[in-house]
Amino acid sequence: MKTNKLFATAVAAFISVSSFAQTVDEIVDKHIAALGGADKLKSVNTIVAERSLSVQGMDIPTVSTLVVNKAVRSESTVMGNSMVQAYDGTNAWMIRPTMMGGTGEPENMPADQLKQLKSQLDPFGPLFNYKEKGNKVELIGKEKVDKKDTYHLKVTTAGGEVSDQYIDATTYLLTKTKASANGQDVEINFSDYKDVDGIKFAYAMDLSNQMGNLAFLTSKIKINGPVDEKVFKKP
Repeated sequence: MKTNKLFATAVAAFISVSSFAQTVDEIVDKHIAALGGADKLKSVNTIVAERSLSVQGMDIPTVSTLVVNKAVRSESTVMGNSMVQAYDGTNAWMIRPTMMGGTGEPENMPADQLKQLKSQLDPFGPLFNYKEKGNKVELIGKEKVDKKDTYHLKVTTAGGEVSDQYIDATTYLLTKTKASANGQDVEINFSDYKDVDGIKFAYAMDLSNQMGNLAFLTSKIKINGPVDEKVFKKP
């Protein structure tokens, strides 16, 4: 009798774990499908996005240029001064205006900033191809975000970075992420999704941390256009 109970408990646990894993994969699969589908996402090689960053009542135009999983450059104009962050796949550098404590000349990027910049190399996030990347995804439960049902997923990357991803239970698009960066808790809310050549992108992103709030509004996104890779090299 005791053996039968143990067997029944083990079977129940196995079914529970299997169902749980299946539910996670189902949510992730629907999320990828909502973005445009795995094949479509895999076909993206370059992305150029034009955005405006709103901070303390000031709008800062920004152009981000990305070669997926290889190189990235972000250039902003702050009160007529150019601010640049770039990574060419090997080396990272930046230009900070004197008003922001820099020299206005190219300089090497600190490791903590490089870590943040390199996260942009993967534009569709840690859920896309998560198994191939060695990431772990757990379903925490169903929660309300802005009065809407969302699936709360905890993602642990192969490098040990942990984030909380909130997937809208109706659209299966990402609505919010929470993570820690440089010792600070960072929350980003995503909205105003628009279709670009069959792929959904969030055109509005609101970032908040202990320092305050930042709002990113996208005006234009172009995928798979030509990119001169010289722009990633340190001058």
